[in-house]
Amino acid sequence: MVDTSVDLGGLDMATPIATASGTFGYGFEYSGSMDYSKLGAVTAKGIRLDSWPGNAMPRHCEVPGGLVNAIGLQGTGIEHFLDITVPHYMSQIGSAPPMIVNIWGGSIDEYSEVARRLTEASATKECSAIRAIECNVSCPNVKEGGHTFGQDPKVLNELVSAVREKTNLPLIVKLAPNVPDIGVYVRACEDGGADALSMINTIPAMVIDIEKRRPVLANRTGGLSGKGVHPAAVKIVYDAHRVTKLPILAMGGVYEAKDAIEFLLAGATAVAVGTASFTEPATAENVFDGIVSYCERHGFDSVSQITGALLA
Repeated sequence: MVDTSVDLGGLDMATPIATASGTFGYGFEYSGSMDYSKLGAVTAKGIRLDSWPGNAMPRHCEVPGGLVNAIGLQGTGIEHFLDITVPHYMSQIGSAPPMIVNIWGGSIDEYSEVARRLTEASATKECSAIRAIECNVSCPNVKEGGHTFGQDPKVLNELVSAVREKTNLPLIVKLAPNVPDIGVYVRACEDGGADALSMINTIPAMVIDIEKRRPVLANRTGGLSGKGVHPAAVKIVYDAHRVTKLPILAMGGVYEAKDAIEFLLAGATAVAVGTASFTEPATAENVFDGIVSYCERHGFDSVSQITGALLA
């Protein structure tokens, strides 16, 4: 019997499989479409203080090897999320997997306040599914001239430190992929008190309608996800693992067990399924089954033994 449990920075997961933020709604939308018992965690789409409309349509476009989207973090605010969404998730999903809540904001103060309220709510029966926070650091930093938090190590460290002060929940930081040296940003998160890292976020991309000579997306540019980003994501996870002991939740083009196992060998502790869920809701459970089979074939007693087990 393979031990499939993993520890993601204090978040105990029964399996190494999570869902990626923005691709699995608020957790309950896939009820009846997959076996939730094979998930170690569900990541809710981004939450901020107030509701947010997102970007104008059209805001997604299929491309060879993936999807370019500019949803713009449309979502409910924290009040609705805690009063309605989380209790509904817990009532709809029997033995609901732990929920990782992805948060974002326009300022460090906003991130901190959302983290504080999530932490308080997690201690209540109605919101006890909330077990970890994932900071999305790839959104505009309004008070710092429009730069993203994830591209300035100093500001990133300040953000992580501020959120750390407001929560005792496991704190995961979702890093941007478009940086010159991932190690600098990993160390900024470590120094700020992060418990784990998640990577990668989408890669900046653009699609043009050549007949209309206009961008396909109303936002002009978006983020690329799917099969096409997988090799780049594996490289970033590998580079990060070499410079940190923090556990990594890896994502980017996971469509089958092979993709997830690559991440684990590169240094990931757990793996999230994202874009693939749109076309095949059962992808996450199929990936889980494949990882267990791999462990049995190769003599691994536990999934955790695969992490970083890349041979020279």
